[in-house]
Amino acid sequence: MDYYIKTFSELSTKEFYEIAKLRIAVFVVEQTCPYQEIDTYDEQAVHTWLQEGQTIIGYTRIIDQGSTVTFGRVIIRPSHRGRKLGNQLLEKTLAVIKTQMPDKPIVISAQAHLTDFYAAYGFVPVSDVYLEDDIPHVRMRKEKQ
Repeated sequence: MDYYIKTFSELSTKEFYEIAKLRIAVFVVEQTCPYQEIDTYDEQAVHTWLQEGQTIIGYTRIIDQGSTVTFGRVIIRPSHRGRKLGNQLLEKTLAVIKTQMPDKPIVISAQAHLTDFYAAYGFVPVSDVYLEDDIPHVRMRKEKQ
């Protein structure tokens, strides 16, 4: 399995198409959540993904927000879930942040059912549960690495 890290301008049309297709399939269709999936953050994000052959298996996007860093759109292809690939993807994402954006705390908007998953990597809840696109979320923070 290969891991890729690219800025928006480095992505090929085909790569962005495959990323967008996966994100929409999961976040809009599977989660029945109609919202603007492709947004202006894509242009400033660092896009990372796991790929097996020609298939994107997992994806995240990282955004430098100045004093903090965030990442989101964390996804594992439904056919590949249950294989601990989310752990591998998160570890690689955190390594990119540590290398490219060191000394910044990471603040994420995590789906509420995943707070234990992120807590295992040092994230702590810093908000009550709130709705984002009708899905319960919790803001979580991890201090500088």
